[in-house]
Amino acid sequence: MSQGARVTDEIEFYKRRGQLQNTVRVIRARTPERLRWRAALASVTEIAGALRGRDRMRIEEPVRELVLDLDDKILRRESVLDARKSGVDLDRGEVLPPHTRWDLKRTAFLTGVDPMDLARYLRLPEEYGRPIDTAAVVLVSRALGLAHKQRADRLLARLPSAHGMTLARHEQYMLDRAERDKDMARRWIALSKVMVEGSR
Repeated sequence: MSQGARVTDEIEFYKRRGQLQNTVRVIRARTPERLRWRAALASVTEIAGALRGRDRMRIEEPVRELVLDLDDKILRRESVLDARKSGVDLDRGEVLPPHTRWDLKRTAFLTGVDPMDLARYLRLPEEYGRPIDTAAVVLVSRALGLAHKQRADRLLARLPSAHGMTLARHEQYMLDRAERDKDMARRWIALSKVMVEGSR
């Protein structure tokens, strides 16, 4: 690779060539930051997620050590969450705060969402004293928040933009639905934020 190449380009270069160990070396050699480095790290964990056995361990373990040594708490937390999207668990209790199903139920009640909506996408323990998968709850909550926001934006884009106009009945329904979706988006994002409070 040429000197000064972007870290994301370097990762893609070695990924295409099948030189997976070099992707880890590139990540280690660059200064961690929240934009390109984080995107490059997510690409490396995506590679690890597709591997099995010793090949996976050669990628996953060095990356895990690197993430745990990060000084930036937000970057550490988001790197762990990015990895989980690819099915890679870099956090074994060291980064994200532990929560029980009871904690989730209480927080969901306070933020005004139904925790059973999460159960359609992830497994929740039967007993309320058992720990939940915090990373999965955060990722699903963020995804639900984004889905509600996008639906609200689509509905609002179909409404007339002139202020003070009287809306037709179906347009008023659309506006009301968009407002409900915007509110639900805020609530799901609030739940995801509470779930990661206290990350180390």
